[in-house]
Amino acid sequence: MNATNPSGVVHHVAPPMPAEPPLRARQYGHAGLIPFIVGTLLLWLVYPDLQPWVALGLAAYGALIVAFLGGIHWGLAMDSHASGQRAFGWAMVPPLVAWLALVMPAHAGLVVLGVMLVVCYLVDRRLYLEKGMSAWLTLRFRLTVIAALCCFLGAAGT
Repeated sequence: MNATNPSGVVHHVAPPMPAEPPLRARQYGHAGLIPFIVGTLLLWLVYPDLQPWVALGLAAYGALIVAFLGGIHWGLAMDSHASGQRAFGWAMVPPLVAWLALVMPAHAGLVVLGVMLVVCYLVDRRLYLEKGMSAWLTLRFRLTVIAALCCFLGAAGT
């Protein structure tokens, strides 16, 4: 959407943000919790000789999600002129931390991933408010709480 001021300069005006994320985004976000929940439950239910494999699966999925959260910043930085350089730098932190967590023993790596999920939310909270995307914060909070809790419970189950 474009708006013209009295001097004839065209300004780009962003369309208003909806009150909540689209239904499909909410559905996919909640579906993305399934591997966290199932992985955590399995860690507590499987025979001990299978636990390392289940823990690796849970940690790998957690690492993918943490890396994805960093990728959001990369994508937003590509579309931003002001804070691009700093956003590109932060975008690299989550995947690097996720990789380190993945090569750690599961009882430690899952804790690192749980903490990183919370840290990503805190960083995103500030960014989403700056970008006028506050409607996504409730969904992000819920997804973060459940995913991080699953990581912590999974670490306790290893």
